[in-house]
Amino acid sequence: MMETKRIELGILDLVPSLMDSPPEEAIRRSVELAMEGDRLGYARYWTSEHHNLPGVESASPEVLLSHIGARTRQIKLGSGAVLLPYHHPILVAERYNLLSTLYPGRIELGIGRAPGGSAHLSMALAGNFLQKVVDYPDRVKELQQLLQGEYTYEGEVVAAKPVPVRGPSLWMLGTNVKSADYAASLGTGYVFGQFMSEHDGAEMIERYTANFVPSKSMVRPQAFIAVSVICAPTTEEAHSWKEQASVKHQEKSSPGLPAAEYPVIVGNPEEVREELIKLSERTQSSSLLIATRAARYEQRLVTYQLLAEAMQLS
Repeated sequence: MMETKRIELGILDLVPSLMDSPPEEAIRRSVELAMEGDRLGYARYWTSEHHNLPGVESASPEVLLSHIGARTRQIKLGSGAVLLPYHHPILVAERYNLLSTLYPGRIELGIGRAPGGSAHLSMALAGNFLQKVVDYPDRVKELQQLLQGEYTYEGEVVAAKPVPVRGPSLWMLGTNVKSADYAASLGTGYVFGQFMSEHDGAEMIERYTANFVPSKSMVRPQAFIAVSVICAPTTEEAHSWKEQASVKHQEKSSPGLPAAEYPVIVGNPEEVREELIKLSERTQSSSLLIATRAARYEQRLVTYQLLAEAMQLS
């Protein structure tokens, strides 16, 4: 095999309920995926926060990450993302500080401002959700202060305990210009969700990098891109798997799978490897977060196994 450009790969898992499986099965399969990713040499496993959506079982990423952390050795664990309008920054900082205390140097806190559910769910969970979205930059600043031990309320210091020796790194996830601008101005890391966006990832990351303002937690811009991949032993199988996933998505209208109209890299290991190298070079990102729109758990697992071998992760 030709020498492979070193690219750091991570797993983005929406905890989908595939094959009409019950939630217990979906979560068990996600734990197994994270453990396999740890064995294969993936750099990180991130899981999402969604609420009351059909086919998605990922309402509480911090609980799942705590469970996975006890069953893995070195893979970094992150949220992709905590939906900050639903949570007080103090509670978020406490939960991820606790995770960082349990698993030092392994916790990454990704945040976002999407609703992650229906309009009625957003109102039930957050009241005036739109107002909290407007307040999002201020909530991010409060979260940064809490993670840095600099938050005060009425002149008194309020600590988000436990305070770990090495706290979680802070990343902002997004799919458009506004998220890139927020991440740059607030000095957080940035992850562009190409797997669910029609915007160009290279442009978004370039914009973020050019406008980055250093913060106490991050002195230089750090960005990577999340992309959807289906990889099979042969090109024909990969396209067949994609078609199966598209049919299942149409049957169930399940947000557990990235929408069919968004970009997906499909092919055999060599074809996918070449496309990932091109994407890395085009976006100037040496880290990629891989989601996969598969119809069956076995297809999802094979995708990650073939990628690990093709990209020489271990």
